[in-house]
Amino acid sequence: MKQKTQKSYGSYVALILILVNISVVFSQTMNVASYNLRYDNPSDSLNNWKFRKEVIAKLIRFHDFDIFGSQEGLQHQLDELEEELTAYAFIGVGRDDGKNKGEHSAIFYKTNKLDVLDKGDFWLSPETDYPNKGWDAVLPRICSWGRFRVKETGYEFYFFNVHFDHVGTVARKESARLILRKIKEIAKGNPVILTGDFNVDQNSPSYKILKSSEILADSYDLSPLKYGVQGTYNGFDVNSASGSRIDHVFVSGDFKVEKHGILTDSYKIREQNLEKLVNTGNYPKEIKLYGNKSRLPSDHYPVMVVLNNEKQ
Repeated sequence: MKQKTQKSYGSYVALILILVNISVVFSQTMNVASYNLRYDNPSDSLNNWKFRKEVIAKLIRFHDFDIFGSQEGLQHQLDELEEELTAYAFIGVGRDDGKNKGEHSAIFYKTNKLDVLDKGDFWLSPETDYPNKGWDAVLPRICSWGRFRVKETGYEFYFFNVHFDHVGTVARKESARLILRKIKEIAKGNPVILTGDFNVDQNSPSYKILKSSEILADSYDLSPLKYGVQGTYNGFDVNSASGSRIDHVFVSGDFKVEKHGILTDSYKIREQNLEKLVNTGNYPKEIKLYGNKSRLPSDHYPVMVVLNNEKQ
């Protein structure tokens, strides 16, 4: 009788372990983000990349992005960011020559969590396989993509990252249609995440082409918890406000969106004309308050979503 009880107990434990393993395989949570880094512009003065890069790296590490699409990064910016982000690598090529020149739509990912199984790039143009400008765009625009596998579970998904033209209205509409065609062609019905600076907000016809498709939905709409401001562009002005979301994270129906956040992290610098102690206020005398200037890591706020690969 005792031996039978032990066997029953062992079977029960084995069943629990199987169920736990099934849950792990089919339930994968990821922190996904889109972040326009702002290209290294010498005219940015104290907002120059050299003052921002460490702050951006720490922001990414603190919020624990597992994978994120970046926009506007030049090759040296991406290399320097990768040096700061020792747990990450990136894929993507420059839009000007398909190698290193020009802005990238690079995808950063944690190397201890994700494997890259395949990757590629295409230009937002009727001619997608070489650097060129499409429709009424004023600049060449590129989309980079990767097929990723979660090391722990084997779960696979496709990740597309893009930066739409900031002037061409026809180009933005056609780019949205092109993205959908390419997702069908490349992902072939598998789980998909699309991030980017789309240079259009939630009221734009170009945005609605993506949102109304049978492939993708806006993670903002799906999220039960929304955190942060409404607008994603700040122009490096910490006191600015906007109702326009131009940076988006779209997902296929394979994912459940748990959270959506527009992260407004700022940092402080002490300028010469702000060195004077601020001694007003009712607080302990041990505290010394100095005047400071608030700054933002980029002229866009990063958008972060927490996804689970359970269907909505």
